[in-house]
Amino acid sequence: MKGKKNIASQEIVLQVKDLRKSFGDNHVLKGFNMQLHQGENLVIMGKSGSGKSVMIKCLVGLLEADSGSISVMDHDITKLSQEDLDILRADIGFLFQGSALYDSMTVRENLEFPLRRISKEKKSNTDIDKLVAEALENVGLANTEDLMPAELSGGMKKRVALARTLILKPKIILYDEPTSGLDPITAKEIILLMQEIQQKYGTSSLIITHDIDCARVTADQMLLLIDGVDYIVGTFEALSTSEDPNIKAFFK
Repeated sequence: MKGKKNIASQEIVLQVKDLRKSFGDNHVLKGFNMQLHQGENLVIMGKSGSGKSVMIKCLVGLLEADSGSISVMDHDITKLSQEDLDILRADIGFLFQGSALYDSMTVRENLEFPLRRISKEKKSNTDIDKLVAEALENVGLANTEDLMPAELSGGMKKRVALARTLILKPKIILYDEPTSGLDPITAKEIILLMQEIQQKYGTSSLIITHDIDCARVTADQMLLLIDGVDYIVGTFEALSTSEDPNIKAFFK
C-alpha cells in the first residue's frame, strides 16, 4: 500500500458546495459537498444509482445542476460562458467508464484528436508525433499507434484512453470506474498505472469506483455518497474499521 500524503494544507483545486440535481420527482443529489486538494487522490464510492455519474457530469458541465456551486481551480463553472468552460476543460482529463475511443480512428488519431481540437496552443505535426509517442510510452503501449480499437484488448483500450487523457497534461483527472469490465489481473495493472501517473505528474485525481481494491491502493481520502449527500469522508483505514452499518456495507 502506498504511503498516504498529508494534503490538508494543500490548495483546493476542486470544490463542490450544496450540489442539488433532480430529474422530475427523482432527487439524485440532495446537497452534496466535496473538496479535492492539489496532488490528492480522492475516491468516491456509492451504490448503483446513488448519483455518482450525475455528480461527475455536473463537474465537467455535461449536466447543469439545479443549485449549488462547483469551483474548479477558482473558477465557478456554473457561471462560465461556453467558451471559457471549453478552455477550462483543457486542464481536466476525463477517463470514461467505457474508454470512449473512436472506433473508426487509429490509436494515433484518437490521441491526436484532443491536441487538434482542445489544445490551447497549435502544435506542429512533429510536436504531435512526439506527444503521441510519449503518451503511449507512459501507459506501456509504445509502437501501437497504427492499431485500430477493434484490435485492442479491454485493458489496452483503457490504457489508450488514459494516454489520450494525459496527452494534454491535465491538472485534474476524473476517473469514472477505471477498472470496470476488466479481469482482476488487468484491473490491478490499471490501478498501479494510475498510481505511477499521479506520482510522475503530481495530478489531482477524483476516482469514481465500485472496486474496493482500487480504493484501498489509490485513496488518500475516501468519500461515501449515500442518499444524495456526502455521508462521510476519511481514510480507507478509518472507514474500513467503522462500525456504522451504512459504512460497513461498502467493505463486505
